[in-house]
Amino acid sequence: MKKNGLNRQPNNFAFYFATIIFSVLFLLIGNKLATEGFHPSSESSNQDIVKALITQVIQRDADQTDYGDGEVYNTVQITFKARILNGNYKDQTVTAYQYIDDSLPLAAAAGEVKAGDKVVLVNQSAEGQDWNFMEYVRHDKLYILGAVFVLALLIFGRKKGFNTLLSLIFTCAGIFAVFIPSILSGKNIYVSSIIICFYTIIMTILIVNGKNYKSLAAIIGCFSGVLISGLLTILMSNILSMTGVIDEDSIFLLQFSSAHPIDLKAIIFGAIVIGAMGAIMDTSVSIASSLWEVKEHSNSVTFDKIFKSGMNIGRDVMGTMTNTLILAYIGSSLSIVLLFVAYNSSPLFLFNRELIIAELLQALAGSIGILLTMPITSLVCAALFTKSAKRQ
Repeated sequence: MKKNGLNRQPNNFAFYFATIIFSVLFLLIGNKLATEGFHPSSESSNQDIVKALITQVIQRDADQTDYGDGEVYNTVQITFKARILNGNYKDQTVTAYQYIDDSLPLAAAAGEVKAGDKVVLVNQSAEGQDWNFMEYVRHDKLYILGAVFVLALLIFGRKKGFNTLLSLIFTCAGIFAVFIPSILSGKNIYVSSIIICFYTIIMTILIVNGKNYKSLAAIIGCFSGVLISGLLTILMSNILSMTGVIDEDSIFLLQFSSAHPIDLKAIIFGAIVIGAMGAIMDTSVSIASSLWEVKEHSNSVTFDKIFKSGMNIGRDVMGTMTNTLILAYIGSSLSIVLLFVAYNSSPLFLFNRELIIAELLQALAGSIGILLTMPITSLVCAALFTKSAKRQ
């Protein structure tokens, strides 16, 4: 059977590299445009933050402190020697301190340092003589798990696994090199969110699945679902009188730049459409790929047959995808929800907190986007695949 149109195989290799070149250009040009007017905070410019290896614990001083509130807190000061592993003071051995206070839960939860630990130190003195413990170094251990993930992806996925890894790198680069700088530099967050979603959808589907009708159908269906979720978010944010101030982090963002104040309502919009995009993309690709197989292995291909098959497949997919999206949002905010439930006995107060409402809005808008992606993708597939069958 002769292939034509979007299914010509000789062009796929060139199209694959064209997609990669497009992605690289998007990142380079997008980063340049996004960082215009962005000035990072200079709050920590006088501090050196370095990685160090503890070579010796010199002294441990324990005491009790009364802050005047009627409670006595246990305090511990650990004095230790550490060799700096990077930065301007690399290979120097310095004396540093760790302070543990029962009144500061985060400091107490870190535990006492010991020889052999890798830690993050902060220097608050220009002479480099006031080093304090900040955190344990954790990222190097996470690299091992990341390497296992990459290896498993390549072993089980082979060529598809490599393409998946490549698309993941481009996606993360787009978020951190283009989207986030555009927000901090005062660009329109609604526009930036749609652009980054459009880029991610096109790049991911074309790199992973190549140039064909099922990729085109999946792109149209996915972008439609994301757009629906975004429109619902804007509509419901106004109806629910959302302010975007859901926690202390939101207040810090509001105070970040007086020249370019960050629109916190738009941050909610961006979080919802980007968070829902993955599940919506999974739904649209699953339906498009399944219907393509139906078309390829069927002797008679009709619009009604493909559409009905797509709806049946979509009904099976939507349950797990909707659960995935809602459970992901619940899991990401589990600690906060536990605190609200533990310290607030009134359900009326709990379910009207803006933080809870924002999480519910994310889950519902994303789920509705998934549900409507199903018929849209099926319709597009029915139109494109019957057209392709007639040409063949």
